[in-house]
Amino acid sequence: MIDKKEDVICAKVWLQPGSEARVREWASHINAHRTEALQTLQEEGVSIESVFYDPTPEGPCLIYYMRSASQEQAMAVAAQSAHAIDAYHQAFKRETWVKVKRLELLLDLVQDRTPGAALPSPP
Repeated sequence: MIDKKEDVICAKVWLQPGSEARVREWASHINAHRTEALQTLQEEGVSIESVFYDPTPEGPCLIYYMRSASQEQAMAVAAQSAHAIDAYHQAFKRETWVKVKRLELLLDLVQDRTPGAALPSPP
């Protein structure tokens, strides 16, 4: 059993056929508004959000990885957000996302980055 100190989510998101240009425009827009995007993640309690593009033979997909204090809390805060970047992201999802499937977490190794933290002792 995995010790849950944080919620870790990975999902496969199937996209509308022909949406690659829109996906790349969305990623460029989020990167161009990085400060606002990071502010919304902080408010949501999200420490990591990574998105990968996967052009599968079955159609284009995104692989979404998130780490947060609470996924439920993150979703609740995002739903109430007044940030323009969140409205933009919600519109992107409505326009391009077809189906979402959460993937099963099998392994989650996190390095302690606290200054002076010791490495785990060998067994």
